[in-house]
Amino acid sequence: MIGAHVIVGYTNDPGGRDALALGAAIARVTGGELTIATIYPPGSAGQAVEAQANLAHAAEELGPVPAEFITYESRGTGRGLAVLASRIKADLIVVGSASGGQRGRITIGTTADHLLHLSSEAVMLVPDQYVPPAEPGRLTLAYVHRPQCDAAVGQVAQAALRLGVPLRLITLDLRTEDQGRLRDDLALAVRLAWETTGIEAEAEVAEGHDVAAALEDVEWLPGELLVCAASEDAQPHRVFLGELAMKVLRASACPVTVLPRGFT
Repeated sequence: MIGAHVIVGYTNDPGGRDALALGAAIARVTGGELTIATIYPPGSAGQAVEAQANLAHAAEELGPVPAEFITYESRGTGRGLAVLASRIKADLIVVGSASGGQRGRITIGTTADHLLHLSSEAVMLVPDQYVPPAEPGRLTLAYVHRPQCDAAVGQVAQAALRLGVPLRLITLDLRTEDQGRLRDDLALAVRLAWETTGIEAEAEVAEGHDVAAALEDVEWLPGELLVCAASEDAQPHRVFLGELAMKVLRASACPVTVLPRGFT
């Protein structure tokens, strides 16, 4: 299950602190390892010292929570996190929203953008000013009838089973497709979840004239986590989001995890 080793991309700003809080909460729930990393550019002794100071702030924020703290040199923060995650065998990279975005929503900065196009590990993005609850509330998979999503159904169902939370499969009706076909696809996905794990998943069609309106019409529980599968265009074992999933991510009021293609 994702969360056996969580790495948080930490910066001493609101987005970094949001990522730190959620990363620590995920590791607590899964019982996994927690690594806090600050990336700094090469050839700058001053920024290397600042990176160490950032991690000292992170340690103060975490208090007694057990974690490893690493500074890592790289020409790009996203690239550095991806390489470091692979080296330490982390399976989930958590990053916060970029500054200047909408409150309570995810704003994709350069770090997140790089990870969403290159990471070989799952990537979790945290909405602005998100405060994680004590326990997870539900796992929701954004479902479209295609191989990557079908594979994700079983994976997310297994995670829901281990966490002891409900599973929901949600698909969007943007009034451009046959709703009957969408519901038939969802029914097949619900059956797949049952055959894989014995979980009886909830199924919901979210309607709206665009992605933001459709998601606004859906109930989101405290502690909800939204999961998106990688695009069919992703390279094997890499994250890559299609246009629709990127819009879902930006409109979500809860944390979003993106699975790499071929994730097991």
